[in-house]
Formats: sequence, structure tokens, C-alpha cells
Amino acid sequence: MSTQELAPSSPVPDPPVPVDVEQAEAALVEHYPRLVRIAYLVLPPSLGRNRRVLTAHALVQRSLPRRRTSGAVPGVRRAAEDAVDPGYAYVRGEVLRQALVAGLPLRRRALPRRAQFPPLLPQVWGLRLFPRAGGADELALDQRLSALSGPARAAYVLRGLERQGDPEVLRVLAAAEVEDPRAALAEADGVEAQYVLLESPEFDPCSLQARPTDLMRRRQHGRAAAAAAAALLVCGALLGLPGDGWGRNGAAAPSYARNPAAEAALDPAGLKRIGAADWRYASRTDFSVWPARGELTGDTALLRRALAVWARPGPSVHASATPATPVGPPMGPAQLLFAGRVDAVRVVLFFDGLRVVRYAEPVGNASGAALDFARTDGADAVGSAALVVSRAAGNVRYLTAPWVTEAAVRDLLVPAKAARVLVRDRHGVSEPIPSPVTARSCTRWSALQLRDATGVRLLTDLGELAPARLTAGPPGRPTDVTGAAAREEWARAACQLLAVRSHGVRTVNSWAYATQRLPEGAGSARWLCARAETWRGTGNRSLALFGAPGATGTAALAARSEGSPACGPREPRVLAGVVWQAKSGHWYVLAAGSGDFASLTLSGGVKGSAEGHVLAVRAVRGSRADLTGALPDGTRLNALR
Repeated sequence: MSTQELAPSSPVPDPPVPVDVEQAEAALVEHYPRLVRIAYLVLPPSLGRNRRVLTAHALVQRSLPRRRTSGAVPGVRRAAEDAVDPGYAYVRGEVLRQALVAGLPLRRRALPRRAQFPPLLPQVWGLRLFPRAGGADELALDQRLSALSGPARAAYVLRGLERQGDPEVLRVLAAAEVEDPRAALAEADGVEAQYVLLESPEFDPCSLQARPTDLMRRRQHGRAAAAAAAALLVCGALLGLPGDGWGRNGAAAPSYARNPAAEAALDPAGLKRIGAADWRYASRTDFSVWPARGELTGDTALLRRALAVWARPGPSVHASATPATPVGPPMGPAQLLFAGRVDAVRVVLFFDGLRVVRYAEPVGNASGAALDFARTDGADAVGSAALVVSRAAGNVRYLTAPWVTEAAVRDLLVPAKAARVLVRDRHGVSEPIPSPVTARSCTRWSALQLRDATGVRLLTDLGELAPARLTAGPPGRPTDVTGAAAREEWARAACQLLAVRSHGVRTVNSWAYATQRLPEGAGSARWLCARAETWRGTGNRSLALFGAPGATGTAALAARSEGSPACGPREPRVLAGVVWQAKSGHWYVLAAGSGDFASLTLSGGVKGSAEGHVLAVRAVRGSRADLTGALPDGTRLNALR
């Protein structure tokens, strides 16, 4: 565990740290998605999205050192965000250097470099790959970044995605062979600091969509091979093959063949429509009992277009999906949830038992359609309480479930402020409210508060169709955010929800797991753990947060982990640490674990130990340490990472 530093310090030179091939490989594997995202952002957009994706993967995959090295490892530490693992620092430096070379034009009298050519591996034949499309803000940022030079894009990415201070950015750019790092930094200043958008799926080359290449050209090129293929087929027929044939699909029809079941799924007349009062008598309460609502449920032409685009989205369709959500056609007749006009868009919502699918087309222009998929299997009454029906101008509208009796909006950052009533029309569509995930700064967080027959729930938009449920309390026993104490916790944790935006999140629980008295009589700090559980069951994220006394607003991020059971029902414990500066100017390593830790130990750059589940050890600025804790039975556990 590398502790986070919460206050700036003067640059202190560190000696180069040797990096083994094994250490660099471990860093590459652990941080592969982030490294590929960095390469994708730095590569020039003029390459095209398909080649940019493949080149980004190729650059990362060939960034390992051939032998033990000490190059490109941080030699200056300015703040905690600059402190990175030496193996990761080396690989990141190699990725940046190659990405900058790939953006250089080929010169007639200069020898070309490997990164300037299309990658040999990986290769994809017959498909174009590109990241999932984001919103208008992501598109605008991509256009502004495309106008920058390669070094300036690298500076912007290091500042925003890597959270590096300017001295460290200058050092990394110089190590990547940038001729004038300060000029690159100055050029990056000309682009607005919308750093949270860099985490968007728009810039994620590991979460991809696929479309065919030029089919007509492929057909022309394939004619020359058709004769040879026919001859081969004739030879195979003459030889004769035993069994039922030589295709593993047996009697399956060729692709795109007319299939009665598939055609029935695309017939608007076959859509399932639930009655308006059926949910009151059903044995379950979820999307399967939502009635068909909206003034356009009888528009057969609209429904036919929506089903056709769902089955065969064309190249002009703006499509998106939550992680691990299938984007194929319906498996059978889907259920119609909503069809109506919202703002200046016609919207259709379907449910097929696994996914909620949203089709939207501008009024008067069916060619500019959008298609969104969200996995919602296993949804309960709360998980199916609302869906996002529209996004426009930074606002979001919800379609609420028929069992929701009251709807309101609550600002999570102002816990003492009363919730405001949210107006809904007769179909259950709400008035527009600001979406917190599209705002340029975290000055408010508008959450959706719903009441049904069983209680009050709090949900929030995280950039997807299904809003995420917010809870508070120990893992395994979370409760809805209804009391003042729970709202106070979320006031500290709310802005950190941007770390789980567009991640397929189902619920987020905030747990105040420790209170620590700070050195020099500085008061008491609160330690929180926010855990985001996903619809797919994997990829859960845990965030350890440190709330300093007297500080207002968001708690500082102390540690972050993806896929770890820590802070969840399977492992209801957590341990994290930070480097903190007192008003006197002295530095301390602070650490806290949940109540079941019997002792904590620091090693590495700072050494110390303490009985109990909190620790404070005097340190120097720029300190880095490894933190472990022991349970009463002697079991030792590492800090969250």
C-alpha cells in the first residue's frame, strides 16, 4: 500500500529506482486498461478510431523493458498524486514516448520508427473497433484535444487522468523525449480542465463496439478467392465426409437467414403489454409488471423502427451499453414499458428479462437515432423503481415505477436542506433535474428520493439507464439513507461517485468505519468506505475516504480497489492510510482499519506500529510506506489497494 499525501510539499529528489522485467510486467497487467486509455488519449485522432484503438493496445503490449533498468522512474515527488509504483512509472513512460512518436509525420530523409507504422499485433479482420460513444461533453473535449500537439495532449492526460502536479508532468514529459515540456504544459492550459470526462467510456479502448468494414470492397476482393474456394468444396464433396456434415453448427441456418422466431420478435403486434393495474396483484415487483405507458404506445411505425434498429443498428446509430451487457437483438417478443415524446425526442423503452433497452429518435429525423442497453436482471422493487427516460442540456428525466407514490430531489452536498417535490406527469415522467455526472464541477449532487408503500429510497444518476441505489451502514446490514447521520456521511462521499460513473453500478453503500483523534490536538477525522456493487456481480469498486476535521465538502480519496471483497458483505473490513500535514507543518502517516483490527504496522519508508485499529506516526513530506494490519487471531491483511 502506498499512502496518499493530502498536502503539497517541496520537490525532493529521489534516486532512480531499478525496475525488473517482472515488476514492470506486473504493473502492466494490473494497470493495463488505464495504460491503454492513456495511449488512446495521446495518440493523434487523425489516425481514426479503429487504428487508434489497435495502436494503443500495441504500444502498451510492447512497453516492457528487455532487462533490469532504472530509467523513466519518478525522480521527484511533489505530492501524493505524483507517487506511483516504479514499475508502473516505467511502463507509463514507455507508452507516452511511443504514443508521441506515433503522432510524428513520416519524413523522406529520416528513418521511420516502429511506432509510426500500423501495428502488426493485435490485428482484427473484417471489423472496425471503436469505444462506446459518450455524450456531447466528451465529443467537445475530444475535438479540443485533437487541436493540441501530442506533447500537450500528454500533459493534459497526466494532469487529469494521472492527477500529476506540474513539476512531475514536466519531468515525465522530459523523460518521454519531449523537446519543450514547458511549452506543452502551457498549450494544455488552453483546454478547460474537464478531467472527469477522461474517465468516460468515450475514451476507453478496452470497452469496444464493432461494425463491419466496407462490405462492397470486401465483396470485390473476395471474388478472386471464390473460384479457389469452390474448387476446394468440390474436392471435399468428392472425398466424402462421415457423420452429419462438416459444420459445427449442424442444421443451423446461415447468418441473416429469415427465421420465424426472429421475425416474430421484431413485430410490434407481438410486444408484451402489461395492464395498468396488474402490478397490484402480481407475485413479484420488478420491471416485468411495469405497465405500458406513454402517448405513443399505439404508434406502430415508431415501434417497428425501434425494434428494427435494436436488431440491426446502422452506422449512424449512437449506441451505448453498460459493461458486460449483451447488445444483440431480442431473444423473443420484448415487453413494452414506455413510448412517448419527451422534450424534442420520441423515446421507446423495452424490457426483455435481462436488459432494459432505450430507443430515441429526434422528432422529424428518424436517422439520428440512439440506442442504449442496461443490464437489469434480478432487479427488485427498488432496483426497478425508476429509469432514465431522457438526457438533454445537462438535465435528466426519470420514468418512475407505478408503485412510487412520491418523488423528490435532494442535494446530497447539503444534508440539512429539505428535499424538493419532483413533479411528474400522468405517465410517471418527471420534470428535468440537473444530472450530477455531467456537471463540470461538483458543487451540488441532485439525488432522486422515492417513496413507496415500504419506505423512502435514495437513488442517483451515474450516467446509465438505471439509477444506482444509495445506502449507508456496515456491510451486510446497509439501510436506506433516511436519517441525518447517513445524509452527513453521503455529503462527504457524494463527489467521489464520479469514480464509478458508467460502470454498471447497482448500489453504492457508504460506511463510516473509524473515527481517529489526530495528532497535535487537531480534532477527529472520519474514515469512510464507499463500495459500488454492479449489476453483473463483478468489477465491484471500493473507495476508502478520509474526512479531515473542520473540512467541508468531499472527503479525500485514500485508496481505491476494483474486484476486492474488502468493505463488502464477503469481507466486512477495510484498512487504509494517508499522509497528513498538521497546522504546525509537521507530517504524519495516519491509518485506520475497521473495528476488528487488533494492531497496525508501517514498514518501508516509514516504520511504526500501534495497538488497536488506528495509527499515527511522525513522518517527512513525500513519505511512502507499506501498511498492514493484524486480526485478533494473528491473520495479517494488507491495506486496500
